[in-house]
Amino acid sequence: MGQGSTEFRVELPSVATTLTLAWAALTDVGHRREVNEDSLLAAPPLFAVADGMGGHSAGDVASAAVVTRLSELSGTLVAEAGSIDRALALAVEDMAQGAGVTDQGTGTTVTGVALALVSDVVSWIVYNIGDSRVYQLAGGVLEQVTNDHSVVQELVDAGRITREEADVHPHGNIITRAVGFHEPPIPDYRILPIQAGMRILVCSDGLTKELTPYGIRHFLLEQKLAADAVAAMVEAALENGGRDNVTAIVVDVLAVEAYEAPNT
Repeated sequence: MGQGSTEFRVELPSVATTLTLAWAALTDVGHRREVNEDSLLAAPPLFAVADGMGGHSAGDVASAAVVTRLSELSGTLVAEAGSIDRALALAVEDMAQGAGVTDQGTGTTVTGVALALVSDVVSWIVYNIGDSRVYQLAGGVLEQVTNDHSVVQELVDAGRITREEADVHPHGNIITRAVGFHEPPIPDYRILPIQAGMRILVCSDGLTKELTPYGIRHFLLEQKLAADAVAAMVEAALENGGRDNVTAIVVDVLAVEAYEAPNT
C-alpha cells in the first residue's frame, strides 16, 4: 500500500518543524515462491514490511491484515506506540476470519518506522516483531536497528554460533515471535531522533538472505535516489538467488527545518 514520493513535506506546528521526506518501495515474488506473502505500507506517518510466514496457512492473509490495519493510521501527522499496538491487535483478530486460515492460525513478521514526536523531539519510532529488519544509514555508517526474533539470533546472543554461521544455519527460518496465531502481538520499540541526511531501509528477510550488510551499504551509498536504491537491491537479491519474496522500502530525510510559529 502506498506509492513512492520524491519530495513530501510534513509540517509539525506543535514543534515548529517541517520535514521533507522521499521514499520508494518495491516487492518481488522471487524465483522460488509461487505466491508473494510479503506486504508493505509506505504512507506517512508509517512505513512497514510484513512477511507472511511460509509453510503456514495463508501467510499472505496475515501480512495483508497487518498492513491494512496499520494503513488506518495513515494521513495523520504522527503516530504513537499505543496506536501501533492497537492496530496489530486488531490485525490478529482479522486473521482469524481470513480465507484459508486453519484452527492453528497464521502469522507474519512486521517491522517498520513511524514518524512521531517523543518529548517534543521529531523522531522515528522503530517497531519490530520477527526477522524482517530496519537499517539506518547515517554518515556513511550502516546500522541494523532492529534485533531479529529468531532461533539463530538467540544462538548468536548466547555465543554458541558466530554471525557468519548464523547466515547459513539450517534453522535460519525459525522465528521466535510473530504477529498472529491467536496470541497478543508484542513489538520491540526503539526511538531514533530524525536528522537530515539519514536514510532508512525497511526490508524482509528475502533481501537480507541474499545481500550482506556490506552489499546493502554499497547500494544505499551508491544510489542517491530512493527509487534507484530499492530497485538495485531487489535486483541484486534476485540475481543472488531470489530464494524468497523480496521487499524493500527506502526512506530519505531530505531536510529538517525549524520555522517561527505564528503568534496565536
